[in-house]
Amino acid sequence: MNEMNEIELLEAIDRSGAPLAVFLETPLCGTCKAARRMLDVAGHLLPLETKLISGNINLLPNIVSQYRISSVPALLVFDADRNRPPHIHYAFYSVERVLEYIRSVNL
Repeated sequence: MNEMNEIELLEAIDRSGAPLAVFLETPLCGTCKAARRMLDVAGHLLPLETKLISGNINLLPNIVSQYRISSVPALLVFDADRNRPPHIHYAFYSVERVLEYIRSVNL
């Protein structure tokens, strides 16, 4: 999972083509660390065309305001065409649930 700054994240979000999952976290958040481990495992089970990227929410003020992020960890799941707003998930119950979140945009 590649960590990106705000400019890189906004560019990745604007590009159409493949489903995209953006994981938002903070460095000192214990729940974020557990969610990151789940996403690392999930990343190995996803199709190669699905992109999984991350960012430190402390350095992403425009993304926080644009998508109205209310807490971390947060997972924004974008469809391949980017015409619809992302699905935002705040609860990471299991790797299976995370995979369900990400795969839901491919249906």
